[in-house]
Amino acid sequence: MSRNVLFICTQNRLRSPTAEHVFADWPGIETQSAGLGNGVANPVSQEVLAWSDLIFVMEKAHRNKLSKKFRAHLGGKRVICLDIPDDYDYMDPVLVQLLRTKVTRFLPVNQEKQPAA
Repeated sequence: MSRNVLFICTQNRLRSPTAEHVFADWPGIETQSAGLGNGVANPVSQEVLAWSDLIFVMEKAHRNKLSKKFRAHLGGKRVICLDIPDDYDYMDPVLVQLLRTKVTRFLPVNQEKQPAA
């Protein structure tokens, strides 16, 4: 059974798309990313929240905004704050390593097929 994992940042240009890409091939999960900022091409929506089983936000401010704006649609879903500041470019190797370090312990482990480190 696949779990749906959503990554959220402000503009959905750097951090959350990087996370979506890094974990796209992780066994047992499907990934999407979205942004909480104004004028975002791929905004957080009721539909994407309904789709998600696990939600990662990059900063505490994202968790607060998500709770205020979408409280009725979170339905007790787990929202994990990664505490990753907006200091990185898309696919920055330091960002990729931070994401792997902080996210993997929350993902399902499939002993037969581990993604390359």
